[in-house]
Amino acid sequence: MKHLIAPSLLSADFMNLQRDVEMINRSEADWLHLDIMDGVFVPNISFGFPVLEGLKAVCQKPMDVHLMIVEPQKFIKEVAATGAYMMNVHYEACTHLHRTVAAIKEAGMKAGVTLNPHTPVSLLEDIIQDVDMVLLMSVNPGYGGQKFIEHSVEKTKQLRAMIDRKGLDTLIEIDGGVNLATGKKLLDAGADILVAGSFVFKAPDPLQVIHELKTL
Repeated sequence: MKHLIAPSLLSADFMNLQRDVEMINRSEADWLHLDIMDGVFVPNISFGFPVLEGLKAVCQKPMDVHLMIVEPQKFIKEVAATGAYMMNVHYEACTHLHRTVAAIKEAGMKAGVTLNPHTPVSLLEDIIQDVDMVLLMSVNPGYGGQKFIEHSVEKTKQLRAMIDRKGLDTLIEIDGGVNLATGKKLLDAGADILVAGSFVFKAPDPLQVIHELKTL
């Protein structure tokens, strides 16, 4: 599978959100990544379901919704109602992860599990076969524009080895500090999907940057 690019709306211009989403529609991006933060699980607040509802009418790309919140299982129906393709929940936020993954799938979405930088991939041994995607955070979640954590490359290799050893087709997504240099390292390590925020939206020519990421 050719790798996918998922620009993160967190870095868009919120005074011109429709313009930026329409730019993503025209681009070679595959998904639109959406970070929902509650100020509890992570030290920041982003946007909520009213924004996702508005996006539903404009966004032509599959929506990859990443819930950086406590008790994400309470909002599965709300996320599904926005037409989301993928719902990502944090391993660290789910006491009953298997139940939550099953409920996401029952609601008609793909199920993703996210790991913070300090969480080892070995903890996924008993759930990896049940998820459609694993998102590895390559920065500490909560803010855009952070420096890439280099150990994420080795962590990606470890996760790829686990998936291959089990004969699964689980996707690997990486979010945080992604640019052309780090993106190439991550793809070589076995990543399938690159999330890029400020590197795309703060660029003079976002369409060209997306093209360059897509052709790595």
